[in-house]
Amino acid sequence: MRGIEQLDTVLKHQALSTEHRQIADKVLQQERLSRDEGLFLFEHGDLAYTGALANAVRERKNGENTYFNRNFHIEPTNLCVYDCKFCSYSRLIKQRNDPNSWAFSMAEMMDIVRRYDGQPVTEVHIVGGVLPQYDLAFYQEFFQQIKAHRPDLHVKALTPVEYHYIFKKAKISYTEGMRLMKEAGLDSMPGGGAEIFDPEIREQIAADKCTAEQWLDIHRIWHELGGRSNATMLYGHIEQFKHRVDHLDQLRALQDQTGGFQTFIPLKFRNQDNQMSHLPENTAVEDLRNYAISRIYLDNFDHIKAYWPMIGRTLAQMSLAFGVDDIDGTIDDTTKIYSMAGAEEQNPALSTPQLVDLIRKVGRRPIERDTLYNILQDYTDVEFEEDKQWRGYYELPVVQQ
Repeated sequence: MRGIEQLDTVLKHQALSTEHRQIADKVLQQERLSRDEGLFLFEHGDLAYTGALANAVRERKNGENTYFNRNFHIEPTNLCVYDCKFCSYSRLIKQRNDPNSWAFSMAEMMDIVRRYDGQPVTEVHIVGGVLPQYDLAFYQEFFQQIKAHRPDLHVKALTPVEYHYIFKKAKISYTEGMRLMKEAGLDSMPGGGAEIFDPEIREQIAADKCTAEQWLDIHRIWHELGGRSNATMLYGHIEQFKHRVDHLDQLRALQDQTGGFQTFIPLKFRNQDNQMSHLPENTAVEDLRNYAISRIYLDNFDHIKAYWPMIGRTLAQMSLAFGVDDIDGTIDDTTKIYSMAGAEEQNPALSTPQLVDLIRKVGRRPIERDTLYNILQDYTDVEFEEDKQWRGYYELPVVQQ
């Protein structure tokens, strides 16, 4: 049962309040929800109800398509000048001798790029800690070297947290800095560093990094230069539902202005080995509700992504029924950000057949995309060699209601 049919079944339930029905009607009529209605969903929208609404929106925008790409990460360093309380990944500069810290040279990072020569990857995702030596000139040269070596490789690199520090150190404006990055080979920006926009919450969890206004401004400038980017929200720590709604609302407002955001990625707080380890983690039910409400509220975003290395394969698979239409990419065990925070995926890597199988098993259409969501291949009817191999058992079909 899909989309509108599923929603119709939920709406026939006699226990729905007037407020629930009014919000459902607005979603069906493609009308925008207010902040108060967004907060109502967080406070009173159960999993079945929000999931049905989100699935209707997801299928209206993207049908059964579920997107992934072939990508790898480069994380230049986990040493950082900032001290974010939620971060399990970074080490302060004074911890440079910690056996779990690293700082790659440009040559070492280019070796990682060359490791994928001849492989059909389409994107390199570059993000990491903030250090003085990784300055404007360093990243200009690094992007230029990547493009000289492999011009077709899409460079998705650095967050406003990094750019704010780099441009401030170089004594140039955001506009000039982003222009120089584009000229050097930057193709798009990831969505990290947004955390929670509310200043009181941000002060408690990430006081010394760029402000919400600065984060939004750098994305706005990048969009005005013709670039595309993603957006995130770190949830499940000390924020309240009203702070999530405020965060989503500010993203929606900027998207109204620029149209430059492609994808929204909710990022779950994980509590291992950080300064907020005393906090419990969100349940899977709350994770799915958060995906669903994000899909409903962000009516001007085309895509909602579940980052599978963060939540694990099973929950990522389940999220495809709660508004999500993208599960990121192959990764190839090239990121440590969430594995160091206790995520289920300690060595995150999936082959293309594995990603396709994950998507197919929940009745969705697996679509390989590039970073800008151009379709590269529809894998719905593709048969891989491993599909033909005898595994010692027969897989029975999944019966859908």
